[in-house]
Order: sequence, then C-alpha cells, then structure tokens
Amino acid sequence: MNDTENDFEELVLKESIVSASGLNSNSLLVGIRGDPSLRETTFDRKRYKSEVDENIDTLMPILQELMLNRSTYKLFIGFNNGEIRTTSIFDPLREEVHSVSKMIDHSYIERQFPEVTYEEKIQLMRDIYNHLRNNPIYQRLPTYWRNIMARRSAAWEPMEQDEVMNVLSTLKTLREMPTYYIRNITISIVQSIVRMQFNCDGTQIVSAENYKRFLEDNLSAE
Repeated sequence: MNDTENDFEELVLKESIVSASGLNSNSLLVGIRGDPSLRETTFDRKRYKSEVDENIDTLMPILQELMLNRSTYKLFIGFNNGEIRTTSIFDPLREEVHSVSKMIDHSYIERQFPEVTYEEKIQLMRDIYNHLRNNPIYQRLPTYWRNIMARRSAAWEPMEQDEVMNVLSTLKTLREMPTYYIRNITISIVQSIVRMQFNCDGTQIVSAENYKRFLEDNLSAE
C-alpha cells in the first residue's frame, strides 16, 4: 500500500463522527448541535405524553427481551411519536417499524421476533461480515478500505448484555426528568453505541461502556 492510501486510511478513520471502527477510544461522547430555537423554547414546550409513556413499565422488559433473547440488534424508541423501529440479524439491511400497541402484545412478539441467544446473535454478526469480506465485489475495494475493515474486525467487541440492560433501565428516569428529558434513543449492539436526543437540542452519541459515566457527568443534577 502506497503513502497516499495510508493517508486515506487514517483520514477515513478520523473524519467521520462514528467511523468504520466506531467512536474513538478516547471519546466519552460526541455532541452534535441542532436547531438553536429548540434550546430557546425548551421550558415553554410541555412534555407530550405518548403511547410509549403510557405503557413504559410494560414496554421496557419487552424491549430488553428483544435485544437479549431475540433477533433484534438495533432498536429505536421514539418517546414523542410512539414509534418503535427495529433491525433484525436475519434481515440486516431492512428496518422495521412497530406501534407500541402491537409491541405490548405477546403474540405479536412471538410472531415478529424469532428467538436467538445473545451469543448466537453475535456469531451471526461475525459470519455476515466474514461472508462479505469473501465476496468478489468486496475484493475490488481500495486496499485502504479493506485494511480498515480488517482492523475493525480484529478489534471489534459488541455491546455487552449488561450494557444493554443498563441503558434500558434508565430510560424511564430520563423521560421523566423535569427539564431536559429524552425524546428518542437508538441502541446498536453492532456498533456498541447509544444515540440520544433530548428536548433541548442536538444529539448525543455515547459509547455503551461510557453510558453510565455520561449520565453521572451530565444529568446527575437533574
């Protein structure tokens, strides 16, 4: 690999907010500012009580079940609009959208989300990427991109089960905070990150292992 490709490899890894190798190991979080008018009107906007809020005690154990014992590896919870989005390890290129009323129905969960252990789900992730790397089209990628993927594969660690449980166990509290409450959250086992938006402004992207510290450093005063 020539010097230009070496430069490209390092640049690709550095210039994305969440790159092919995930958040930088030295980063606690990444904050992206949004519409400043949201900050200015934070205390004037009343909290909207959605279907998620009305069913949160029933819903959270179900979402934990999906992430730990069923096919879901990526989960979006829209507290304001009542939207639940999931991505399945058995259909990884497609996102599915569900209503809360369906998600709290046990028979719906049984039909929609096949059972698979957490360990099996992680192995399927590895198998999918191994298959991709062995595809002839993949072999036509620039050398620096193949190096990036190899580096990521060698260092990859999925989100731990206790990290999934820690995140989900805090969501009711984050939603009920009196001022800066959560609007939506995305949890990804593959990337081991948590993406959150609060009612004030912007987006917070936190590595799963730093999630507890993020809450302690930024929200303990709430």
